[in-house]
Amino acid sequence: MDDFIAARSQMALSLGFHIIFACVGMVMPFLMAYSHWKYLKTGSEIYKGLTKAWSKGVAILFATGAVSGTMLSFELGLLWPKFMEHAGPIFGMPFSLEGTAFFIEAIALGFFLYGWDRLNKWFHWVCGLIVGISGLASGILVVAANAWMNSPSGFDFVNGEYINIDPIKAMFNEAWFPQALHMTVAAFCATGFAVAGVHAYLILKKKNVEFHTKAFRIAMGFALIGAFGAPLSGDIAAKSVTKRQPIKLAAMEAHFETEKGAAFVLGGIPDEKTGEVKYSVKVPKVLSFLATGEFNGEVKGLNDFSRDLWPPVAVVHYAFQIMIFFGVVMMFMGGLYLFALYKKKEWMTKKWFLKMFFIATPFGYIALESGWTVTEVGRQPWIIYGVMKTIDAVTPMPGIQYSFYFFTFIFVTLAMILAFLLSRQIKMVPKLYDPTDPNYSPKTNKS
Repeated sequence: MDDFIAARSQMALSLGFHIIFACVGMVMPFLMAYSHWKYLKTGSEIYKGLTKAWSKGVAILFATGAVSGTMLSFELGLLWPKFMEHAGPIFGMPFSLEGTAFFIEAIALGFFLYGWDRLNKWFHWVCGLIVGISGLASGILVVAANAWMNSPSGFDFVNGEYINIDPIKAMFNEAWFPQALHMTVAAFCATGFAVAGVHAYLILKKKNVEFHTKAFRIAMGFALIGAFGAPLSGDIAAKSVTKRQPIKLAAMEAHFETEKGAAFVLGGIPDEKTGEVKYSVKVPKVLSFLATGEFNGEVKGLNDFSRDLWPPVAVVHYAFQIMIFFGVVMMFMGGLYLFALYKKKEWMTKKWFLKMFFIATPFGYIALESGWTVTEVGRQPWIIYGVMKTIDAVTPMPGIQYSFYFFTFIFVTLAMILAFLLSRQIKMVPKLYDPTDPNYSPKTNKS
């Protein structure tokens, strides 16, 4: 493994690991706040216990995300010094604001965790809501920084110099809204399905059924936002990519020749040498409509661009197909859930129905990781699109592969610790969080 591949692999691993906790931080506090609101409105102790259980999970995941996020900050400077030297002054504002949002989130979470029976009940609830709002803002701000890499603005690049820097224009670049919207919707979908899947599994095990049923329904309510919002936000993002990065769109669809009325490719194995996609299903004119809003709109093909500017077509295409597949599956499951909720309530307790949602636990995060693969790999060979190539930004220091191995070890260790802590939290539900359980011990249920 050479140093360039090692540096890219380390960033891919770090981002892939951290993005899970970023999404949880954007969405999970809203589930917690909604459960808390239900407790305040109904007085049901089950909702109180559920709120406490979820808040402890939020705290564990927040701490893990803080560790992985801090590691990422160091990696940007250590692995990509040329990039940070030039880009730091331009897109540093969203990172600075993200730090502010992070500290607000941490303070509000502290108030929420230790405010039970100490603070005014509605002020306490607002603290939980602030955790969600600041977590959402934190995620959007980081996406704004990434969007700048895809759509650089807020500066003039003259003779190798970055001049006339405008941080506001850089932060609110052309890509920030489509990316932030799609990321937010995807976070709701992924986290909602993951939480619902865990509780569906525990219902199947007949453990604290009423407790986990309430949790399952709340989680699915939030998952529906993502399941049905993803196609709309994805359409906005696709049109934005068509305008800004036509070569990325071409790689996503393995679209080699420029044409009007371009077909949407489902599946297939792209062959870069022959410019063909084998074993695919083509839906006539749909790609043109999705990209341009017109069925006969022109879509540029990869062959219109120099080969040395092509991203890895197969990787981008497969990742895009995986994202689309799981997105469609979750949208279908969301529709099935609504049908069961309003027309076939008996399905809600059927084993096949609960098993389906348990199996779907990782679907949202698979789609999310695939979507980020499209975003990042599809930008290659650029680290700043059209301005700086990734190969030119990497550190000249040798031995990066050892750093990659070390960070991999850290992330594996963190994942194991996290799995242990969350598993322990789930096992403590009968004793600490579910007042209907005979093993419930209210004296130990204190924050």
